[in-house]
Amino acid sequence: MYFQHVYDKSLAQASYFIGCQKAGVAMVIDPKRDVDIYLEIAAQNKMKITHIAETHIHADFLSGSRELAALTGAQLYLSDEGGEGWLYEFPHNGLKDGDSFMVGNLKFDVLHTPGHTPESISFLLTDTPASPEPVMLFTGDFVFVGDVGRPDLLEKAAGVVGTKEAGAKEMYKSVQRFNALPDYIQVWPGHGAGSACGKALGAVPSSTVGYEKIRNWAFQYQKDENGFVKYLLEDQPEPPKYFAMMKKLNKVDRPLLTEVPKLKKLSAAEFKASFDKGVKVIDTRLKTEFAEGFIPGTYNIQGNNSFATWCGWILNYDEPFILLAEESKLEDLTRKLMRIGLDNIYGYVENVKVWEDLGNKLEKANIISEPELKQIMQSNHTQYVDLRGEAEYKSGHIKGADHVFVGTLEKNLDKVKKDQQVVVFCQAGDRSSIGYSILARNGYKNIKNYSGGMSEWINKGNPVVTE
Repeated sequence: MYFQHVYDKSLAQASYFIGCQKAGVAMVIDPKRDVDIYLEIAAQNKMKITHIAETHIHADFLSGSRELAALTGAQLYLSDEGGEGWLYEFPHNGLKDGDSFMVGNLKFDVLHTPGHTPESISFLLTDTPASPEPVMLFTGDFVFVGDVGRPDLLEKAAGVVGTKEAGAKEMYKSVQRFNALPDYIQVWPGHGAGSACGKALGAVPSSTVGYEKIRNWAFQYQKDENGFVKYLLEDQPEPPKYFAMMKKLNKVDRPLLTEVPKLKKLSAAEFKASFDKGVKVIDTRLKTEFAEGFIPGTYNIQGNNSFATWCGWILNYDEPFILLAEESKLEDLTRKLMRIGLDNIYGYVENVKVWEDLGNKLEKANIISEPELKQIMQSNHTQYVDLRGEAEYKSGHIKGADHVFVGTLEKNLDKVKKDQQVVVFCQAGDRSSIGYSILARNGYKNIKNYSGGMSEWINKGNPVVTE
């Protein structure tokens, strides 16, 4: 058996390449949309990808299953569980609980493991030449290392009201089924730490059934369904806005993108014309560089591992946008964006010089230190806005600070006062730079960014309050 774990740090998403070396065939489970890596693995190992499988209809990334099928001729093996409304709307080999199929000499048994979503399935692998016993379980968003998949996304992100409690109860039943599996089976989940598909995902890539029984919180509620449901639903992070679009696009027949697109470099005139029409500009530079000088009206979303997630909060799928980024970083950024279906990139400019060459001036962000913040606190004419997630805010915040999550800030500008000084902050400055750029774009003039954030505030021994 050949096995390779493919991990996308930008979305904390795992996919798997599993091949039968004797037969020269392979299957990919939950592929990301830029599928060239799977083609490379197959070529390097002289294998043909014949099967492509998914654990469920994904909400956090745009699956590359159909792109990979188009390039390889492989068959799609997808869940037909969950009932009406949860079926893939394009041709595939439908799978139900108890089904099995072979990839060469590798046997895959299908387990229906609902909870995260109604159609969720897991794949139990048996390497038949080596042993008649199963050895690996590919769980998707069912069981993670240290956590289980959240059941509230359908309600919070996709707007399917009344599903989270039912999903939590289904998850409880699925956990009981998992609990009956042999301890030695390896567990390979669909996500790791940093994913918004759970609240306590571990950083290690895999586990075992036995380890999860001991350490995973979900297995400490074996005889307490109500306690399990309560704990599972509380303090889940805000689901990114783009999740609802992913649920739709992963289910329907959509246009395919089989290679990473090349972006157009815009001239100063092209940039000005599009900018004047209101095309959004995403400045991907470091927050420190942005603060030193930025084009008025642009968003600062740093090109790090969280880039796509924050773009998914800010951008709409039906509108073009421009990237401000170094040419050497364009392919990486484009890959990150295409993984969540943000393909409508009008073009790019390399730096802010394009703005200055047009005879315009840059703006500077007003960054303040912890001593400066304390000095400002002596006045009663300042609003303090904590841009972190709700759970972070509740766990400890600066007394008197209002909470407005940065992902929803632009829809909640009425909560931020224009007639007085505003100080924004988050945990360590990344989100507050996004927030600062949003406020500046929307006409706020008297803004300050406490970039050190709660991390610095707490490390320096300052008090916090909880609620």
